[in-house]
Amino acid sequence: MIDLAGRVAQAREALLAAGIPADEAAGDAEVLARHALQWDLTQYTLARREPPPLGFQEQFDRLIARRIAREPVSQIVGHREFWGLDFEVTRDVLTPRPETELIVQAALNDARRSEPGLVVDVGTGSGCLAIALALEFPKAQLIATDLSLKALAVARRNALRHGVNQRIAFYFTDLLPPVPQIDLIVSNPPYVSRRDAVSLSPEVRHHEPGLALFAGGDGLDVYRRLLPEARYEIAAEGRLILEVGIDQASRVSELAAKAGWELERIDRDLQGIERTLTLKPSTVVRA
Repeated sequence: MIDLAGRVAQAREALLAAGIPADEAAGDAEVLARHALQWDLTQYTLARREPPPLGFQEQFDRLIARRIAREPVSQIVGHREFWGLDFEVTRDVLTPRPETELIVQAALNDARRSEPGLVVDVGTGSGCLAIALALEFPKAQLIATDLSLKALAVARRNALRHGVNQRIAFYFTDLLPPVPQIDLIVSNPPYVSRRDAVSLSPEVRHHEPGLALFAGGDGLDVYRRLLPEARYEIAAEGRLILEVGIDQASRVSELAAKAGWELERIDRDLQGIERTLTLKPSTVVRA
């Protein structure tokens, strides 16, 4: 009889044959096996050389079929880890990504200068940034905004799960609420060009919300609106931390300078891509 590890290996081969990248297939098969079993990693590791429990294969096959159809693993299992925390994920929000953790780290770096009292997360989605920052800054008050009521519902559930729901106000609004003197604004806004939609993976293109992905013909539309609005509402010593797409850092920096911001630092992700901009108010506004 084929043991549990063998069944997972067979599923990995099926995922590879369906075009799932090799660096994902093995991990996806194991995660889906553990989800079918409702086992943690320790349970799976201890029992992987034993025959699978009764009923496992049928449920596992259904999950693998969904992955072969290029449904993201995060949506199949309904959650994803971010900043060491577990977040509910649905089709109404972007799956939290490791590179977005750079925003949290940049905020922590800036807190050495001054810990924020009021933090706004623009386009909160799952709420991962607002919740992580609420936990890192226990004295801060937070506002999380989004244009999707369904996304805000997911974010509220995640905030409740992590015990910070009383400290985060959720606003159904475009960009910023009318609250001046904000100490820290963070955002992972939509930054994909509409013309680049065909280059996205099927998992992203067909299963993640377009509202959270696309921003006009060049991907910069949200930055064009957010930068001047944020400059108006930021405190004198406040900071704006933004995630940007590939090859967008210099263009967003130019837009920022015109809106009255000074680039303080750029952080790169693990692939060396300029991914996060930390901006501070400038006294010089370029025409």
